[in-house]
Amino acid sequence: MANAPKKVVVREMFDDISHKYDFLNHFLSFGIDKAWRKKLTQLLAVRKPGKVLDVATGTADLAIAISVLKPQKIVGIDISEKMLEIGRRKLVDKGLSAFITLQQGDAEKIPFSDNTFDAITVAFGVRNYENLERGLNDMRRVLRPGGAMLILEFSHPDGFPMKQLYGIYSRYCIPLIGRFVSGNSKAYSYLPESVAAFPSGKKFLEILEKSGLKNTRQVSLSMGIASIYLAEK
Repeated sequence: MANAPKKVVVREMFDDISHKYDFLNHFLSFGIDKAWRKKLTQLLAVRKPGKVLDVATGTADLAIAISVLKPQKIVGIDISEKMLEIGRRKLVDKGLSAFITLQQGDAEKIPFSDNTFDAITVAFGVRNYENLERGLNDMRRVLRPGGAMLILEFSHPDGFPMKQLYGIYSRYCIPLIGRFVSGNSKAYSYLPESVAAFPSGKKFLEILEKSGLKNTRQVSLSMGIASIYLAEK
């Protein structure tokens, strides 16, 4: 699989770690990821969206968090069917199956018509796109004029001592713990590598604007460990 397209590698990787993904997500972030999703939900609340598309929804954690806003409909798409299977079980347990729909889908070829959704969200997914600009362009396509896009993603802390501490934790601790718990030797080495390679901060805001989005801004979280990027069509 050394020469396989990135999306194939990513899909197989998340299929393989799906059974431990939620546990490791919360454990490795010390549970702070839940607060980050809550913050995104609060920022989305002022928009009062009717239809929401959650791209790279995974096991539906963000879709479930957004459900407290009571939009008309939430649709989650992801390329990993095994992640979606876990998400569907969670929706059944929470009584949200009729309200939130999960389906397999490619973020670069979103299976919906132009101008369909009032808001689009992504949590920890855009850095996994094979072609970031293509994915952002297709997300903008299905977003209605005036609609909002909110993207939660890891970023690069630049202040002392968080920069140094996070660097050590992401480089050494995350791969070790992830490998031990999930049994996948590559997935949790990929995580810090993909974060390091992602164009965060001003660079990502510039990419959003280049994709035709406007009113872009960044909300830094936990001293720069993560950020929420907001934009409008």
